[in-house]
Parts: sequence; structure tokens; C-alpha cells
Amino acid sequence: MTSVITPNWPTPGNIGAAITTRQGGCSRAPFDSNNLALHVGDAETAVQSNRKRLAESLGLSQQPLWLNQVHGTEVIYVPEASAVPTADASFTDRPEQACAIMTADCLPVLFCDQQGTQVAAAHAGWRGLCHGILRKTVASFARPDQVMAYLGPAIGPQVFEVGAEVLEAFVQGAQGAQQIEAIQTAFLPSQQGKYLADLCALARAELTGCGVSAIYGGDYCTLTDSSRFYSYRREAKTGRMASLVWLKNS
Repeated sequence: MTSVITPNWPTPGNIGAAITTRQGGCSRAPFDSNNLALHVGDAETAVQSNRKRLAESLGLSQQPLWLNQVHGTEVIYVPEASAVPTADASFTDRPEQACAIMTADCLPVLFCDQQGTQVAAAHAGWRGLCHGILRKTVASFARPDQVMAYLGPAIGPQVFEVGAEVLEAFVQGAQGAQQIEAIQTAFLPSQQGKYLADLCALARAELTGCGVSAIYGGDYCTLTDSSRFYSYRREAKTGRMASLVWLKNS
């Protein structure tokens, strides 16, 4: 059976959300076992079987919209999307059309409005995050102050070591002095000019700057939890989890 984590956030009753783990699929090592990505070298039959099983276990009448993620800032409206659009976020106001993001260390962020009329999902690796992918996703909602966000499993702040150029990129993309201060706090000096970066803190700073105050999650580290999560930094040849959100049929 497909193994999923149900996000703990106070959504309206018609919002569905799930985050897969690496457990419960049919992929073989090093993709064992519930890999959902076609681009990593896994057998296509195994991936398609895992995807089919996922949709069935979540009670979805159709496959989620899978994206060709490129660490960019393109946001796609699901009903108008091509088969596999190149984008790093999607949103919809139609029931049973799940938005899906695949990750293996990058931060997946799920969104919904408090009225339960729209959902969205974004892929926030550090490049997309500092260039505005969350900003653009929030802009797809009519009222940012009515948006809630859930931060899914990502590489944790104790193990995400980056260079000074990453800190510089975030500061350059900041939305004001308050966000710059939050960004600087999210980078702790490490060794030889390196920093330990807190992706979730950076996402919270960005979302707060967009007017979003209802932010949840950020509780799982992909690199240190090898039994549940894939991690690109831990083992470069690996699978991908999926974070999904959708509107249920009323």
C-alpha cells in the first residue's frame, strides 16, 4: 500500500493533501520503492505503477498534473496545462485536479485559501525560492491574507551546507529590510566560508513578505531520515517523493 504523510494544517474540509514517502511502491534499488519520477533512470513501468497506485489510494479520479521541474518560477493553471508542462508550481480551482510537486531535498510548499476554493503547489529549491517561485504562486490567489501554506519534507538546517553566493542571491531578491534580516538569520556560518541554510525559515520569510501569515509544517528532514525520504545529497541516484493538494468533490 502507498505510504503517505497527511499534512497537519487546519484546512477547510474539502481540501485534500498528501505527501508520499519512499515506502510502499514497486521500484527496485536504488529507487526503492515508491519513486514517482520518470526522469531519474527508474523503470517506466514501475513509476507508472506507483503513480497509478497513488491516485487510487488517494481516491483521485485522474492522475495529478506532473510537472517538468527546472528550478524556475513558472506557475501553471492546471486546467490549461499541456500534458507535462515545464513549470515549478501549479494551481487550480477545479475539483479532483491535484497539483503535484516532486522533491528529494528541495522544499515542497502546498497552498489553499481559507474558503476552500483554490489550491496550489510549488517546488522551492533554493534557486526557485530566491528568484520568487513562492511569490508568484501566492499571486495566483485573489487574497494573500486568506492563504495558508504547508512546508513539506526538505533538507534540514543542520545539514544543508551552501556557499556565500547563495546568501548573496537571497539578499538581492529580498522584499525589504525586514526580510533581509530574516534571511541573514537563516544562514549560520559553517566552515571555510560556507553556511548552513534553513530552507523553511527562508520560505517563511518570503511568504510573510507576501502577506501570508498562516504557515505550517517544516518538520521533516529528507537527508537524515533515509527510511522515509529520498535525498539527492545523500545518494545522487535516487527517486522522488510527491507532495499533492487538491479540491475534493463536494
